[in-house]
Amino acid sequence: MLRNSFGIILVAVIVAAIALPAVAQTACDRACLRTTLDQYLNAVVKHDPTAAPLVVGFRQTENAINTRPPNGVWKTVTGLGKAQRRYFDAVTGQAAYFGTVDEGANPAIVSVRVRVEDRKITEVEWYIARADDPGLSGPRRPGGPPANNFNSEYLTQNQPPERVVPVAMRSDRATLLRIVDSYFDAITSHDGSVAMTHQGCGRVENGAPTPAGRFLPPATPAAGAAPNAAPRGNAPAAGGNAPAARGNAPAGGNDCVGGLQNFSGQMAVARRMPLVDEEAQAVLAYAVFVRRPGVATPRNTFSELFNIEEAKIRTVHAAMFYPPPELAVPNWPPYDGNWPLPPAFVPLPGTTPPAPAAR
Repeated sequence: MLRNSFGIILVAVIVAAIALPAVAQTACDRACLRTTLDQYLNAVVKHDPTAAPLVVGFRQTENAINTRPPNGVWKTVTGLGKAQRRYFDAVTGQAAYFGTVDEGANPAIVSVRVRVEDRKITEVEWYIARADDPGLSGPRRPGGPPANNFNSEYLTQNQPPERVVPVAMRSDRATLLRIVDSYFDAITSHDGSVAMTHQGCGRVENGAPTPAGRFLPPATPAAGAAPNAAPRGNAPAAGGNAPAARGNAPAGGNDCVGGLQNFSGQMAVARRMPLVDEEAQAVLAYAVFVRRPGVATPRNTFSELFNIEEAKIRTVHAAMFYPPPELAVPNWPPYDGNWPLPPAFVPLPGTTPPAPAAR
């Protein structure tokens, strides 16, 4: 009996010893995530999906629209830009790139989230801002500055940190998530004091710094304004030189939760925080701004990279776009649907639902 038991134990030990290398091969640490992220980005630049370890049926979206090779960024991106930051989360098996890419002669500001499973890429999520994209007030005016605050030069000189924070100075994963949640809670409650932020925390949207009172309604351009006036947010005009800011904070400083009491958004919905880089004390989050009933300002959806120092938000860098009413955003589980549904489905209070279209 003892001999049989010993034999069973010996077999179990041998099986475990054989299995361990297989488990180790499927794990993906920070170095593995960095390699895989760079493989993917380089494959996009080369327009060659076979150069990246993509699983069969991998899912990719660009501004919430499902895209398959060789379409979308697989055609348009020709190089990585001057602003490049990378973040890694070995717990969830995800990596992120935040910065700029080149599309021929034109830069684009992007955040790219990549999920790695068994050392293969299963998901890629792009948020892309381009100079000619629409903004809060609609399309870009001919000869005018970008309507969406686009400013790749300022972002290049004021990138989010990419660093290794000493262990003793780090907040743990759960704390980082709660800190970011407090920011979204402040937006929904229209009360900046709810957010765990440093005084004068900086916010950069599509590359441009936002001023104190960021959440005030957008100003209407004055009649006869110069076509090349600086974009909203006191960012330098296209082609200008932005002053470098100490500590990667926006030059001049601002307040990332200023003016929330006047913000036209009703709430920040569809919150996701898929990547937490504890080493860098950074969190990549997503949400959608849903406007108050009757407000004509379009909703917008965004990715935001939070830089957290001493358990408070120091800077927020956002890549955002303004989707048409019918587009389902963010189009990722658990929020596959639309925020909100078009008025044809959910009429505003006091309005008459439109008659169904004739067949």
